[in-house]
Amino acid sequence: MRSLVSFLLLVLAAAVQAISSNGGNRLLVVLEDDAEKAGYSKFLGDLEGRGFDIAYETPKSESLRLFHLGERSYDHVLLLPTKSKGLGPNLTPSILLEFINAEGNILLALSGSSPVPSSLVSTLLELDIHLPTDRQGLVVDHFNYDTASASEKHDVLLLPNPEPLRSDCKDYFGLSSSAAQDGRAGGGETRAGAGSGSGAGAGAGAGGRGGVVAFPNGVGQTLGHGALLSPILRAPSTAYSYNPKEESDSVEDLFASGAQLSLVSALQARNSARVTVVGSADMLSDKWFDAKVKIGEKTAVTTLNREFAKVVSGWTFNEIGVLRVNWVEHHLNEEGLSNASNPKIYRIKNDVTYSISLSEYSWDKYIPFTVPENDELQLEFSMLSPFHRLKLTPTISSEDSTTYSVSFKLPDQHGIFNFLVNYKRPFLSNVFEKNTVSVRHFAHDEWPRSFVISGAWPWIAGIGVTVTGWLAFCALWLYSAPPATGESKKKQ
Repeated sequence: MRSLVSFLLLVLAAAVQAISSNGGNRLLVVLEDDAEKAGYSKFLGDLEGRGFDIAYETPKSESLRLFHLGERSYDHVLLLPTKSKGLGPNLTPSILLEFINAEGNILLALSGSSPVPSSLVSTLLELDIHLPTDRQGLVVDHFNYDTASASEKHDVLLLPNPEPLRSDCKDYFGLSSSAAQDGRAGGGETRAGAGSGSGAGAGAGAGGRGGVVAFPNGVGQTLGHGALLSPILRAPSTAYSYNPKEESDSVEDLFASGAQLSLVSALQARNSARVTVVGSADMLSDKWFDAKVKIGEKTAVTTLNREFAKVVSGWTFNEIGVLRVNWVEHHLNEEGLSNASNPKIYRIKNDVTYSISLSEYSWDKYIPFTVPENDELQLEFSMLSPFHRLKLTPTISSEDSTTYSVSFKLPDQHGIFNFLVNYKRPFLSNVFEKNTVSVRHFAHDEWPRSFVISGAWPWIAGIGVTVTGWLAFCALWLYSAPPATGESKKKQ
């Protein structure tokens, strides 16, 4: 009986650990009306199929609460477009920011058909994400548009697969050509040699990487210069954003154009909470999942919106790009000494080995974390400033983890030092591991003897010559008494 109870407790602990490892599965979907769920049935069905426990609420619902007794009621929030100017007292900017500070994740979908609620505009301003001043905008492109459905308005943009943000970043949002056939997203790989731009490159033709993403009736954003912001999908150089209420033939007041416009934006806070802004809620709807689109007179192609929605929602809801530190170890690396793990004190000039084990959560399991080709995982050994900044190299790899290690000699400086790994990259959860140790000077019996130091040999020789000379002088003085004289004999 006792073994059965122990087994059940073990299973329960494993289940709790699995749920907490990827941020939880409680998802709140906020929409204008329950009837709108039918328009997003495929997207919401995919989320349910991935294990999310979805609750549906309207913005003005009295039962809507993001917190209960000081704890998060939900792990993730999906905000779909609403026609309301505000979102009620339960979704104010302060509550949404508090939800982010409590490590909650938010996926926000906008629409060019209705103004963005003022509370969301204020929330995004706090995150340095800017929307049109009139809370409504529409992105159009007279070159890269769907000729079948937007032959007049040109408001259905056809964009190529997103490019990596940088060559040293993992590519979670690039969709392989096979993804259009089997529904899998080819994220998580590093594509070296990519340009410095991110998202759809300016002026790039649609379909450059084996498919297109349809962006219908969307709102563009501009991003500040904060290091926490990253564009996932940028507008082509020929696109621009304007107010659709202006009925003039020519657009004079543009909100932004070209690569200034971010169509899908991401923010990862310092606590690794994630916020994603999708400028077009229609791209998540059933209508544009696997839809047929045409670019000019070319043959109709199938959109990759379903695969793109999967990787965007998967990243936002901590299904990909989540790093876990399994263990950290540092120890002496010297013969004849006790090489115990993680000692609290070292001596100057000790040879030390530091190791850290990392795993990456990928959809439903942990896999070994691999540092991108053009990137480095570094260790800092620092006091107030780093004394060493060293590259950690992979030494051991298992089915679910990779161990990175480095060996080095401690500096000739005693004091309080830190082993610090501070790895912060776009689209990866932050890794911050600090271990504090003391470094002492040599003890009196640990200094090398002077006769083994070649620089001391002249001094030792000088001491030897002095001692020998003094002893010789004393012997000569003792055994060289003056001879007796006649006067001394008479006195006696």
